[in-house]
Amino acid sequence: MKFQMKEGGFTTEFPYGRLDVSSDEAYGFRPYQLMVASIAVCSGGVLRKILAKQRMEVEDIQIEANVERNKEEADRIEKIEVHFLIKGKNLKEEKLKKAMDLTRKNCSMVQSVVPAIEVIETFEMIPAE
Repeated sequence: MKFQMKEGGFTTEFPYGRLDVSSDEAYGFRPYQLMVASIAVCSGGVLRKILAKQRMEVEDIQIEANVERNKEEADRIEKIEVHFLIKGKNLKEEKLKKAMDLTRKNCSMVQSVVPAIEVIETFEMIPAE
């Protein structure tokens, strides 16, 4: 990856499009937002694959992420809570718990930051109509 300085931050080009990064939201995504998004979406992608392999009927997955930062230590990220809202038919809590454990073990972004950042993953089942 190559980043080029621009007013208020840095930019780079990827095959999918341009990414602007800045400590000021007026100029791009903030670095901590990208870190949290990477962890949440990596986990979501891994979970999606695991549920498909288990032949669980999932219609939708939404992810809510919360972050705790320490202002005393350069505003570092200390904790990220990732909550999955899983909508599907015939969902089984025990199978989902096992899928969550596998997700944690196989998400490269989570494994890259633990134990420096506490990552807590939870889920909620939503019955499909």
